[in-house]
Amino acid sequence: MANVIEYAKIFQSELDAQMVAGATSGYMELNSSMVKYNGGNEVKIPKVVMDGMADYDRENGFVKGSVTLSFETHQLTQDRGRTFSLDAMDVNESNFVVNAGSVLGEFQRTKVVPEVDAYRYSKIATKAITGSKATGGYTAASTDIMDKLLADIYKVYDLVGESTPLVISLNMGISPILDLSDKITKRLDVVDFQKGEVAVKTLALDGIPIVRVPSARMKTAYVFNDGTTAGQEAGGFVADVAAKNINWIISARNSVIAVSKTDIPRIFDPMTNQTANAWKIDYRKYHDLFIPDNKVDGIYVNIKEALV
Repeated sequence: MANVIEYAKIFQSELDAQMVAGATSGYMELNSSMVKYNGGNEVKIPKVVMDGMADYDRENGFVKGSVTLSFETHQLTQDRGRTFSLDAMDVNESNFVVNAGSVLGEFQRTKVVPEVDAYRYSKIATKAITGSKATGGYTAASTDIMDKLLADIYKVYDLVGESTPLVISLNMGISPILDLSDKITKRLDVVDFQKGEVAVKTLALDGIPIVRVPSARMKTAYVFNDGTTAGQEAGGFVADVAAKNINWIISARNSVIAVSKTDIPRIFDPMTNQTANAWKIDYRKYHDLFIPDNKVDGIYVNIKEALV
């Protein structure tokens, strides 16, 4: 059936849009325009290195400086997918788009988006810990949570400047504690926060958007099941046994680069499918998150458990 190609194009476009809108970390994909992506599993991120100021000499003029523009090559390490079948007795060509769209949409909403979120936050935490941009050992309490949060915000501002837009990714489990702080009310407002092509109204602290993230996605480490190993057949992800709980992440919006590519879904109609009288749909997603070395100053992570 010739129109399966058109179905695939429709699904890919819709799934990409849904991915950005649905993920709490979707705003990180706004930086993907900085990345060169030519297909496959590689991306190239620009890196600029230049000399600082020097004295101007009235006789000899300017001191020559050096500037280097290079591209760091990174691999998209997350190559994930699944195949689904819809029996021909349940789904015919006339209702295929509706049923397949429902299946793929639900799969992405309940399985893909939480996993991508979890991977991104854990990778930021790992980068922050190795780069000495994290603190541990704080159990949230309404008496001092505002003090701790503001202190971490200004650790970032101190290095990147107060004009740099930040985002607070807050563990949903401690959100009520922050809400109960007697210091927060006068500092809250509502701002437009861009997620993909959509701007949403979001609560902000001193103008910094607060993105509330389900606690299951705010761990420092996860196991991403391969789907074939014994005990991992169900796929998906689980927190690593050594994982710590992230209280919050402060990030400059230009520091974190998320790349997410939904491969064109492969669709086989029942006449083409050799294994069953069913529609067969293959879903595949490449994704990863990068923080260039010269952007690490733009992140800070607060963790509940001690780091050592």
